[in-house]
Amino acid sequence: MIAWIILAVLAVLIALILIRTALFRPKEEKEAAYEEISFDREAALSALAALVRCRTVSSEDHAKEDDAEFEKLVALLPALYPNVFETCTLQRLPDRALLFTWKGSEPGKPAVLMAHYDVVPVEEENWEVPPFEALIRDGAMWGRGTLDTKSTFNGILSAAENLIAQGFTPLHDIYFAFSGGEEVNGLGAVHIVEYFTERGIEPELVLDEGGAVVENVFPGVSKPCGLVGIAEKGMMNLEFSVKSSGGHASAPAPHTPIGKLSAACTRVENRPFRAHFTRPALEMFDTLGRNSSFVYRMIFANLWAFGWILDLICRKSGGELNALLRTTVAFTQMQGSKAPNVLPPSASMVANLRLNPQDSVRGALGRIRAVVKDPDVELKVLRSFEPSPISRTDCEGWRRVSSAVSGTWRGCLVAPYLMVQCSDSRHYRKLSDKVYRFSAMDLTKEERASIHGNNEHIRLDTACRAVEFFIRVMKQC
Repeated sequence: MIAWIILAVLAVLIALILIRTALFRPKEEKEAAYEEISFDREAALSALAALVRCRTVSSEDHAKEDDAEFEKLVALLPALYPNVFETCTLQRLPDRALLFTWKGSEPGKPAVLMAHYDVVPVEEENWEVPPFEALIRDGAMWGRGTLDTKSTFNGILSAAENLIAQGFTPLHDIYFAFSGGEEVNGLGAVHIVEYFTERGIEPELVLDEGGAVVENVFPGVSKPCGLVGIAEKGMMNLEFSVKSSGGHASAPAPHTPIGKLSAACTRVENRPFRAHFTRPALEMFDTLGRNSSFVYRMIFANLWAFGWILDLICRKSGGELNALLRTTVAFTQMQGSKAPNVLPPSASMVANLRLNPQDSVRGALGRIRAVVKDPDVELKVLRSFEPSPISRTDCEGWRRVSSAVSGTWRGCLVAPYLMVQCSDSRHYRKLSDKVYRFSAMDLTKEERASIHGNNEHIRLDTACRAVEFFIRVMKQC
């Protein structure tokens, strides 16, 4: 009798799973009619090249920065975008912040379009081409900042430049908010947010760098995916250190400082943080999962039954999907003795944690301490900030962004996601619940790998589509 009951229950569960999978199909949507966008492609590409040729490399050590290169870029802007400077006002705020205001024809909540014009350093000897000459090769422009984020900076200003030339005026105000120190967590964006806060300006839309149109990043989905971040993870740089009396390496204690740190590292890596199915992840699964192959549709339609399988796959494989679900820990630095035959009086290592929206700096620190279980290992937070709030997707701001993505990249699947990197948009957490992160590019795996790496480059068509995307956004403002 019990066996029959168990079989009946299993049959009901299997039937429920199969029914939910069958119903988990792409939602029917009316096919939108998108107008064709025209603009001066050559002028936009020429402007981008001029920006890339400015060596706006930021550093936490201000003495290593070349102020003249930053000023050179700002001085070029009136010639590169003359219509913008005739129509919009520019305010220069502290810490290299630039704030353009394009007045709308009617009062209402404005849009804020963001980018940064500083770049990370380069190791020129490892580049195949000079990193600051914006050379055109194989249908692409090569140079530091072409992807991160001078293409976005140029996309915004070139879009406005062309719209103004065509006689367009936005319905509501549009702000172009640019920072010159994002790569080093500079305060430019903070000053812009303070400007808005002091004047009681609440944006209908804030759009910064983040996701892109990508392929082969979601299991079982063959179509391109336009991923728009509706939140970003928090960050904590955590130092682990162990002290000792030092001494000669010929007579070591059973456990040296580096040995203790290695054990702590192993324990932390072997016990990853718990997975959290937050709203960005669930909305992404609901959108993309409906377009995946049968097996994955079955998993994403029935996370109540198969969530543990997805969690297990992510824990074992790591990568982008794993980072979407949990707080991650990456050990990035270690130092000890200055000589091979000397025990270090102190040794340390640093881990970079990216915090899931359901975790916190304090909670993550407590969990790491509990996992390490060694009083000799001291923990010190070097830098941290909490995860961002989760933005809305049931509002006009989201509709504008998703419409511009689907209009520019026809046939792609637009979905929310959780951004695992950090951006200046985190400073807008108290100003708006409509903050989105999308870099207005379609990127290959190779191109994504070149961000902050060697041989950074952008296809010319991709750079032009960034302009088209921002034209579509501005026409809705």
